[in-house]
Amino acid sequence: MLIFFDANLVLFATPKTGTTAYHSALHRKADIVLTGRSSLKHMPARKYTRHLAPYLQKAHQLTPESAAVIRDPLEHARSWYRYRQRPSTRGKPGSAAGLSFNDFVEGLIAPDPPDFARVGNQLSFVTGREGDILIDHLFAYEKPTVFLQFLHDRLGFAVKTKPKNVSPDAETPIDPNVEKRFRAARAEEFALHDRIVDAGGHLTTTRP
Repeated sequence: MLIFFDANLVLFATPKTGTTAYHSALHRKADIVLTGRSSLKHMPARKYTRHLAPYLQKAHQLTPESAAVIRDPLEHARSWYRYRQRPSTRGKPGSAAGLSFNDFVEGLIAPDPPDFARVGNQLSFVTGREGDILIDHLFAYEKPTVFLQFLHDRLGFAVKTKPKNVSPDAETPIDPNVEKRFRAARAEEFALHDRIVDAGGHLTTTRP
């Protein structure tokens, strides 16, 4: 998570949406950088709203707008699968080594997900407990130039990124029936991503 006082902006780090590349490019320009621990770097919107936003307002008289990137949920699952296929994860509880992508997706939508599938989802990352969107600006991962232009306009300089934290290649075919169940289980997440894409890659929302 990066917070810019002059730009009045907080950038959320949605996991597996290229946020490490943006953080690497921008962390020296930010006034507050939350990194290291996943619970800090990838702080979800509801936790920010409950804890960090009141601090910013009280201590710095800052009520920043917020921005986050969302990607196609199935591709998001593929990215998590590749990440948890890394050789360094073998033997660890969260490893997906030896599992097919079908197995991984089945784990994601299980009522009690196994350790390898405990990765959360993008919808809960950007919404409150009642399903209300807590982020002002949502961007489609698939349209990076739209997000980069937004950053240029808000920060006043061109942002250049380099690939970071790229997972190794892995085959990710999926059985049509498994995909159908996944799409049904994540229908609201798919719908939100579709709204962002239909809006041209940048969906401006209204915070409650």
